[in-house]
Amino acid sequence: MREMRTVIQRVQRASVTVNGTTVSSIGKGLLLLLGVEAADTDEDVQWLCRKVLGLRIFDDEEGVMNRNILDVGGDIIVVSQFTLMASYKKGNRPSWIRAAGHEHAVPMYESFVEALSQGLGKPVGTGIFGAEMQVELVNDGPVTICMDTKNKE
Repeated sequence: MREMRTVIQRVQRASVTVNGTTVSSIGKGLLLLLGVEAADTDEDVQWLCRKVLGLRIFDDEEGVMNRNILDVGGDIIVVSQFTLMASYKKGNRPSWIRAAGHEHAVPMYESFVEALSQGLGKPVGTGIFGAEMQVELVNDGPVTICMDTKNKE
């Protein structure tokens, strides 16, 4: 079983700080937390990118969620988040055994960011893979959606 996961948050603004230095910041757009599993493939990356870019969660002129990130000219930040792959079925201490190791997760993360950048037509902000990051956001709505590639059909 494979399952690339993302938490998508519509934001008024968001930023990522590492060691007191802001490494990415955006205004209106999406903040994505991305978890990668060892079995994830480029097919998962492409599917998830298409879904994120096409997700109609921005209001149109009538206040209906009918526009996607491309329609509103918004920005995106993607933050690696291995803890999204937590298994919590046994006991109270989560296990991250399903999370991909660096040798697989880094290329998948970079491929996801690159595919989003190409689809968006501009650079996508990132955190620093494996770093201790502080993520700040003003969730707009709030709108928060969890999506994974296991539920493609």
